Amino acid sequence: MHPNRNLTEEHVILRQSVRKFAEEVVKPAAKLLDEKEEFSVEITKQMAELGLLAAFVPEEYNGSCLDYVSYIIAVEELARVDGSHAATVAAHNSLGVGPIYYFGSEEQKKKYLPKLAGGMLWGFGLTEPEAGSDAGNTMTTAVEDGNDWIINGAKIFITNASTDISLGSTVLTVTGKKPDGKKEMTCFLVENGTPGFEARAMKHKLMWRASNTSELFFSDCRVPKENILGKRGDGFHQMLGTLDNGRLSIAAMGLGLAQGAFELALNYAKQRKTFGKPIAQYQATSFKLSDCDMGIELARNYLYEVCRMLDAGEKITKEGAIAKLYCSELAHMCANHCVQILGGYGLMKEYDAERFYRDQKLLEIGEGTSEIQRLVISRMIGCYE
Repeated sequence: MHPNRNLTEEHVILRQSVRKFAEEVVKPAAKLLDEKEEFSVEITKQMAELGLLAAFVPEEYNGSCLDYVSYIIAVEELARVDGSHAATVAAHNSLGVGPIYYFGSEEQKKKYLPKLAGGMLWGFGLTEPEAGSDAGNTMTTAVEDGNDWIINGAKIFITNASTDISLGSTVLTVTGKKPDGKKEMTCFLVENGTPGFEARAMKHKLMWRASNTSELFFSDCRVPKENILGKRGDGFHQMLGTLDNGRLSIAAMGLGLAQGAFELALNYAKQRKTFGKPIAQYQATSFKLSDCDMGIELARNYLYEVCRMLDAGEKITKEGAIAKLYCSELAHMCANHCVQILGGYGLMKEYDAERFYRDQKLLEIGEGTSEIQRLVISRMIGCYE
């Protein structure tokens, strides 16, 4: 199936526009930025000019007012070329902008969303050293003190939180206990530069080396009560809703990476000859390529349909988990086949195959591991009644 089948003319134009940008701007810079482990402020600003940093936000907040299918297509096209820049856009929209747009007060939306549409970035402080998949084990605390709250704790593996254009982060904290004895969790909006808050870049990563990953440290960090996102005690619900939607952007990254790896492997297999014919004509190779193409067809159809469900206001907890799980594991397969088909060349930085191979791994870990997705699905189908 052609990737533009069943899409509107606007979707097709958007794909063409983002693909052109990815090919002409991102691709020439990707290898060097990966090698230097350097985040590009300049390319990020250009992505903002394309309208990719507040993709689904209404125009009243300077957003692009795109539907979710359009947003996912944009992430897919960036990931087809480079995971790092796709991650910058995906995390900023789904984890940075999303919580403020969906749960923030009107004052918070007016204060932050236009800046986040215009080129500033925002992080989502969820993961902690002892609380990744087990978000209920969050240890960062916020204690009420008059009209302020005092935050103490630490977060880790937070995307977009410590660049020169990072404005702040949404931070999940424990603010007390609920009547049933479980932790009461509340999210706060904390701007970079707030006394007692430090955002520090993490280096020496295997993957997404041109994407910013950060540790966040809070030491008696004082924020006003107006910085509570939504209402006190809504943090855990907000986190789950954010991850439901965010999983679609990770799925889009998996789909895009799979497409890029497949295209590279297919083109190489048609040109590389052994024993007088292209290696694409050997079943050992052609079957790998067939499996990649089949998976990409299925993934794209399903992911776009789940996006349409989200646009229609339907709950997508199970469907989002399926899409994220399938697309991330598809990326693993396609990247692995790509390296295998290229052989020794697949291990060299001269080709994008080795970067695809490295970048895909995080897709099986970030925003809920593959194991967690299977747990979500199994709960939704009634295995734990």
